[in-house]
Parts: sequence; C-alpha cells; structure tokens
Amino acid sequence: MSRPSTKPRSGMRDFLPRDIARREYVVSLVRRVYERYGFVPLETPAVESLAILSGKYGEDEKLIYRILHRGEALRRVLDRAENAAALGADDLSEEALRYDLTVPLARVVAQYGGVLPKYFKRYQIQPVWRADRPGKGRFREFYQCDVDAIGSRGRIPEAEVLSAVSEALSELRLDDHEIRINHRGLLRAVLDVAGVPEDLGTSALTALDKLDKIGVEGVRTELRERGIDDGAAARLLDLVAADEDRGDPKARVRALAARLGGVGEDVAAELAELFEVLDVTPAVGRVRFDPALARGLGYYTGAIFEVRLTDFGSSVAGGGRYDGLIGMFGKQAVPAVGCSIGLERILVVLDERGLFPPLRVGPDAVVCWFGVPAACVLSVARTLREGGARVEVFPDAAKLGKQLAYAAQDAVGARFAVIVGPDEAAEGMVSVKDLESGEQVRVATSEAAALVARGPGALEAPSKAT
Repeated sequence: MSRPSTKPRSGMRDFLPRDIARREYVVSLVRRVYERYGFVPLETPAVESLAILSGKYGEDEKLIYRILHRGEALRRVLDRAENAAALGADDLSEEALRYDLTVPLARVVAQYGGVLPKYFKRYQIQPVWRADRPGKGRFREFYQCDVDAIGSRGRIPEAEVLSAVSEALSELRLDDHEIRINHRGLLRAVLDVAGVPEDLGTSALTALDKLDKIGVEGVRTELRERGIDDGAAARLLDLVAADEDRGDPKARVRALAARLGGVGEDVAAELAELFEVLDVTPAVGRVRFDPALARGLGYYTGAIFEVRLTDFGSSVAGGGRYDGLIGMFGKQAVPAVGCSIGLERILVVLDERGLFPPLRVGPDAVVCWFGVPAACVLSVARTLREGGARVEVFPDAAKLGKQLAYAAQDAVGARFAVIVGPDEAAEGMVSVKDLESGEQVRVATSEAAALVARGPGALEAPSKAT
C-alpha cells in the first residue's frame, strides 16, 4: 500500500510559524481599527445547519462544503433508499461548513436579538470554506475580516463600515486602494430599462459582475449564453460599461439616473448622500461610482461595495447592505450593512510589496548547557521567563558547539544564547552570547532577562556587562 501524500488538500494550507506571525500582524492591526470604531467581537461555529445557509448565495451555493451524515444517521438514509444512485445531496447532508460570516451573523441576531443592543456593531475574524477553484490569493479555506452594523437604514452605518475598512487598509500601507460603490436598486432599474426579462435578471448580474475580468465582449458573449437577446445585452452594456469617467461620483450617479428616465432617482439620491458623507471620513478621495458592479451574493438589497488595489487582479474587500437577510430567520426584518476584508489576498499583496515589518518568530534566547544537572538548567530558564524573556531550552546533553549552531539557525529565530556551565552555575551567573555579532558577556542570572530584552546591540555597551 502506497503512502499517502503529505501535501495539504488543494486550496488548503499548512501555516508555519512565519506565516502565523504575518497573519497575526495583519489581524491585530485590523482588529485595533475596528475597535476604534466601536465594533465588538463575535465568533460563530464552523458548522451551520444547511437550512440556514441554503438559498442565500445565488449561483455560488454550489460551492458550499456539505458535511455527510455520519454513523447511524447515514445508515438509516441508505436503508430507506430503494436506489442509492437516486439519492440527492439533500438526502445525505443537513450540515455544512460556513460559506461566509454574514449569514451566521444574521442567524445570531435573530437568535439573540433580545439581549443585543438595537444598534449592534460587530466584527468577526474567522475562517470560512468554499469549494472554489484555487488561484492567486484564492483558497478553499480562508479568513475573512468582517465588520457589520445592524439596526439602521441610514447612511452613517454604511459610511462607518467603509471608513473602518479604508482606514485598516491605509494603516497596512495599502494607500492605492479604491472603493467602488453601486446599488442593487439601480441595477434593477438598469435591467428594466435595458429590457432584460425579470426571470433572467440575477443571471444577467452574474455575467455583468465579470466585466473587469473578461471585458465588454466577454460579458456580451456570456449574456447571450445565458439566454439574454443581443438587443437587451447591448442596451445593458451601454448603460453600465460606457462611462469610465472617474469624476465626481455624485454627478455620475445622477447622470445615470437621468438616462434611466428617472426610474432610479430615489436610489441615486441615496447613493449621492452616501458619497457626500464619505467625504468627511478617511475614505475621502478613494470612492468611485461603478455602475457595472453587481456582487454575486443573492442577499444584497441596497448599496454594494468592492475594494480594489491598482496592481491586484481581484478585489481585496467587498460587501453591501442586506436588509432582508436577518428577517429570513426572525419575526421581523432588521436592516444591516457590512464589508469583509479578504485576509489571504492582503497577505499576498503585503508580501509582494515587501510591506511586512520585521516580525519576531521564536524565542528571544536558547539556553545552552553543559556539565550541570537538568534541574539547574530549568531553574535558569524559569528565572529568564519570569523576567519576561521567551526562552527555549536545548533538550539534550550535547557539545556546546552543536547547541550554539542550533540556536543560530534562522528556523529557530533566537537572537541570543544563554550559556550555563559549571563555573556560571557556581557563581549564580550565565554567559549571554549575541548569535549575530558574536559578542558575549557574563551577567548575574537575575539580570540576563533584561539584557536579552534589549535586543540587538545589547552587549555592545560596556555598562551592560558586570
């Protein structure tokens, strides 16, 4: 029997210490920004009821990872089936891995609405799973950094969500980000005026959302394949794809409303108000009206957003208003708006641009020892740790040179070696060696942690040594 491959499954990854350090750097920065805006943390289970997830994601619902019935439950289903080949996916599963963080949030608000504040502002940073085709910055398991505001239909929550996302990206030094905004109501008006049949509207928007990727002719071809006649497709593309002006978004949205014969005037006024309030937030100057932006998820009801970078082919954040989603689970409709930063795409961009700061991975020091009992070594390590140092103890009695070579490896990540031998132990001292410069001093064990904490250059000043 051949050995199984040790590679992770396609679209899945192992995270080594350096990867986790980078992820935690981004997450901690995003979390600080979100909390400055008054958003509070929330976590939900990885597994959701399939009934909760179904019917929320449009054509993307096929990407949900279903969980097969287990044990007796699966056996009962199979025993009841006269023809196993006739069994469908719904017969074999009633649970799934969460596809996003928005639908679980809607479930939570419906479940705990009585104890949550009327205006609930939450952020959530957790992994989600999609059976998607892997690509650059696209995986089947990935983290989302969601920020949502529940309970108001006004423009302030929309502006706060977008402002928080924009500020987080700016603090990551991604200053070239652009926020594209549209409105599902405006899209519906465009479809009506273009003459797209109502039953093909969702399909048309799915094709339209690919405009940036496949161009006008690619969308035209896909619209035809989806059953939309050439005349309606031409009118649709004329309305949304001809205007590439990046001028005042308020003027542009009003101009499109005028072309629609006033059909979209109320929505245009709503968007214009959003653009106006964004002018006094950290998102100022980064906002663009994009009449072709559609967003594929089926639960959006109002303004929709997408954030892009100049040299990255996919969006790095997206979201919108979803006033009808929570009402699917509760007794009444609750307005809501949110946006999600895709953590993996941010990590790819920061790496490509060399924007990660130096990040410490591993211990501050490795305790190397010879000629002393193990209890003595562990006592030294305890003293160093109580002083705040991160310490690894070399586990075996080996030659000192071998221990120092181990401590100096990049994979270990230590800057110092703390050496304990018979002479040091007898005097209550240790020798601290800088593994990069080669400098070495002898100090009291009680002082070693503070010396190690000073980092590079700590051993150069004579006053540091005793």
